[in-house]
Amino acid sequence: MPKDRAPTRIQKKNRAMILDAALNVFSAHGFRGATVDQIASEAGLSKPNLLYYFPSKEAIHTALLSGLLEVWLAPLHALDENGDPMEEILAYIQRKLQMSRELPRESRLFANELVQGAPRIHAALSDDLKALVDSKVIILTRWMDQGKIARVHPYHLIFSIWALTQHYADFDVQVRAILGDEDPFEGAEPFVDLLYRKLLTP
Repeated sequence: MPKDRAPTRIQKKNRAMILDAALNVFSAHGFRGATVDQIASEAGLSKPNLLYYFPSKEAIHTALLSGLLEVWLAPLHALDENGDPMEEILAYIQRKLQMSRELPRESRLFANELVQGAPRIHAALSDDLKALVDSKVIILTRWMDQGKIARVHPYHLIFSIWALTQHYADFDVQVRAILGDEDPFEGAEPFVDLLYRKLLTP
């Protein structure tokens, strides 16, 4: 799409439609399995029309991942070193569960990128994500040193939170096949609260 003038309302709408359609296609098929034709069909646009806004599948995927990474880092950014340690950690876990409930396509898009070796976001993981996690590990370690939470490996604590909460989005089909009509999040929220309270109580 030309960049020398501000996009019109229709152009903004079409761009949003393309990104939403691409999110469906990429989260279902991964980057390699997705095609521009599939995305155009999902968006209800012709392929030439789609390519007016994004020159390639790679450009669409990059735009999605760039926006997603900011969303993905926000819950950890919100962990406050001045708050109550246990409640801050539990609130972080609940925010991650909420993301799995509300943003399952985004979670699967991110997971698919990582499974492929993160070729399009590896630099961001090594820089932005690592710096953020390192800064929060310093806070967690300080709380442990002060006896406010039990001493566990701080990096693996964060990894376990990611694994447990994102499972409900990334393996949604498996979870729902086992639980049937039961809402998985109704049981997940009290379970993870109890689990981490027991783990982290000094």
